[in-house]
Amino acid sequence: MLLCTARLVGLQLLISWCWAFACHSTESSPDFTLPGDYLLAGLFPLHSGRLQVRHRPEVTLCDRSGSFNEHGYHLFQAMRLGVEEINNSTALLPNVTLGYQLYDVCSDSANVYATLRVLSLPGPHHIELQGDLLHYSPTVLAVIGPESTNHAATTAALLSPFLVPLISYAASSETLSVKRQYPSFLRTIPNDKYQVETMVLLLQKFGWTWISLVGSSDDYGQLGVQALENQATGQGICIAFKDIMPFSAHVGDERMQCLMRRLAQARATVVVVFSGRQLARVFFESVVLANLTGKVWVASEAWALSRHITGVPGIQRIGTVLGVAIQKRTVPGLKAFEEAYARADKGAPRPCHKGSWCSSNQLCRECQAFTAHRMPKLKAFSMSSAYNAYRAVYAVAHGLHQLLGCASGACSRGRVYPWQLLEQIYKVNFLLHKDTVMFDDNRDPLSSYNIIAWDWNGPKWTFTVLGSSTWSPVQLNINETKIQWHGKNNQVPKSVCSSDCLEGYQRVVTGFHHCCFECVPCGAGTFLNKSDLYRCQPCGKEEWAPEGSQTCFLRTVVFLAWHEHTSWVLLAANTVLLLLLLGTAGLFAWHLDTPVVRSAGGRLCFLMLGSLAAGSGSLYGFFGEPTRPACLLRQALFALGFTIFLSCLTVRSFQLIIIFKFSTKVPTFYHAWVQNHGAGLFVMISSAAQLLICLTWLVVWTPLPTREYQRFPRLVMLECTEANSLGFILAFLYNGLLSISAFACSYLGKDLPENYNEAKCVTFSLLFNFVSWIAFFTTASVYDGKYLPAANMMAGLSSLSSGFGGYFLPKCYVILCRPDLNSTEHFQASIQDYTRRCGST
Repeated sequence: MLLCTARLVGLQLLISWCWAFACHSTESSPDFTLPGDYLLAGLFPLHSGRLQVRHRPEVTLCDRSGSFNEHGYHLFQAMRLGVEEINNSTALLPNVTLGYQLYDVCSDSANVYATLRVLSLPGPHHIELQGDLLHYSPTVLAVIGPESTNHAATTAALLSPFLVPLISYAASSETLSVKRQYPSFLRTIPNDKYQVETMVLLLQKFGWTWISLVGSSDDYGQLGVQALENQATGQGICIAFKDIMPFSAHVGDERMQCLMRRLAQARATVVVVFSGRQLARVFFESVVLANLTGKVWVASEAWALSRHITGVPGIQRIGTVLGVAIQKRTVPGLKAFEEAYARADKGAPRPCHKGSWCSSNQLCRECQAFTAHRMPKLKAFSMSSAYNAYRAVYAVAHGLHQLLGCASGACSRGRVYPWQLLEQIYKVNFLLHKDTVMFDDNRDPLSSYNIIAWDWNGPKWTFTVLGSSTWSPVQLNINETKIQWHGKNNQVPKSVCSSDCLEGYQRVVTGFHHCCFECVPCGAGTFLNKSDLYRCQPCGKEEWAPEGSQTCFLRTVVFLAWHEHTSWVLLAANTVLLLLLLGTAGLFAWHLDTPVVRSAGGRLCFLMLGSLAAGSGSLYGFFGEPTRPACLLRQALFALGFTIFLSCLTVRSFQLIIIFKFSTKVPTFYHAWVQNHGAGLFVMISSAAQLLICLTWLVVWTPLPTREYQRFPRLVMLECTEANSLGFILAFLYNGLLSISAFACSYLGKDLPENYNEAKCVTFSLLFNFVSWIAFFTTASVYDGKYLPAANMMAGLSSLSSGFGGYFLPKCYVILCRPDLNSTEHFQASIQDYTRRCGST
């Protein structure tokens, strides 16, 4: 596969080679070449390319009037200085001389031409196709440069099949770290991956979530914009406007005017400009022309410190400029080296002799005209970039030092293949002026960024280092107090589509961007989690939240506790009732043979008292946290006990009516009732029917403890499920029918003998029973809170108390307070009086 690829590349190189060398003969400057034992190549933009659309391929002549690039010149001299220092060193590559071939790569064609020259064989100056590329030995061992990502990608693609090391000092695109495509590429400038992450952290630092994004049309700008958009949107930052400047853009043309209009309409205060220097200057000249002011401009490292941009007339009025810049470094002696070069006699350009291989991009007439008083000034941006080129030269030298075995003190000058040198460069780790030079697994340097801000003191420009960005992971450390913002009172400008919502208000997106939203309060029972500002989340079952809440609160668990004052009152009343029932049972047992007890039912009274006591005992199940036994027994036991009492009360009243009213009129029925023990049979059947209802209720609609969450948002109600079941309703209706029967029988006996006439008290007690339960169900229909079980118990207690008071208290009164009425004579007199009244009527 590698051989096939190499042959295809070789064929393309031959075609390109034939085209590239079809140029006219020209001159070359002697400063571009230096002989040596091992040669390096340097690709530098000594001149700027023309931004124009070409309709046919042609070789660009770099050495043109008005196109000199001061920045590229400093890079050029940094490499020359580095090679000179290494050749003069006795510690690094002793007795080995490095040479170089430097090329002016002002355009794509010049860059391809230089790369082909690098790959050519010494002597014949052509690229030879051979099966074994591992033994291919081109003119140079390694290449330093080029500057732009576009040129670096082209050069890396051409050099990779031959594994010629390529160390770029300025190509920062993340795509160049893909080793399957560019296995021989390294760099001494940080990867754009970290620059993009740093920019995103900077935007987040100041809360800027609504930004515009502008990039240049080269790979550096387009890939940077794409990476920044992906990372920014992933961190919740919205891109209000995004555009790419065409490479042929000019100030005032229709394309740039349209870009300025759309930039103004985007309403974003912050604009990130990810561009190379040339197009960045065109962009800011257009910004000044369009009078776009009051914004924050975030600069990529390619132009953040460039005098080419700060020299735009009127640029100090555009607002605040923050930027990411490569770490400030200094090449010791570079300024003096350039001054010495300017003073030296550089000689005239050499003509290209007929039949020789002259390069159209190894000439710089303007460089040769420099003097000590007229030469490019070395600024901070160029110095930092020059240091990266200088560092790349030393990285190659240290790799070659290890490869030649120079550590022993003497270097072996054997044949060296590029791939051998590449392996050693990967491993370098040395100090260069207190700076550690080494490469990570992606062949990127271990470095950092400075975060800078532009400062204007009148027309004079300078910059302030606010902090730094280190990795990995990427961390931002800046001093915000050093920034002079363009707004009033030095306030941090806002760049948001919508202002932050109040606490507990969710963001409802309006439009296409999630940064543009309306604020809507979270409803009751929901809260706004800071991890998701766009959706209110429901609270848990055991929690509650008011409207517009940021958190949930635990619900209060409520039940009728034993220690509450209401419980104490009810407990005391129920206990008193139980004691009265027990006392009455004892009293009746003591006076069992007296007429009052016999007329009340005799031994049947104990069943009635027992049933009331059972009902009273069941009321204790309403206190405390509901349990399964309490839920099973409290209502069912009460219903059964009250049924027995009502059955006895009904049959007792019915039996008195039969004795006094129907014994003579319907003797057959009376004798059948007495002989068949009608009273006991009725009580048994009635009680058995209620028992069957209760058992069915407990089996089919089993009352269980439950936690109720729906009725009150802030409370958890601990209760039993019996009130919602059909069994409870049936049991209650059955007792209601018995109450009506008892009421009817008692009312029919209103004219019985005085000692047997219980109509008034029993009727009153049953009416009170009805009122109690009507009051309870009315309360339950409008109130469903914590004290509903207390209301239920109060209704039950009222029923039991009214039953006991209406039936037993009058008899206890006679026994205790009127013993004279508890005699056989009194009862016989009462019956005789009743007989006379009936006879007279």
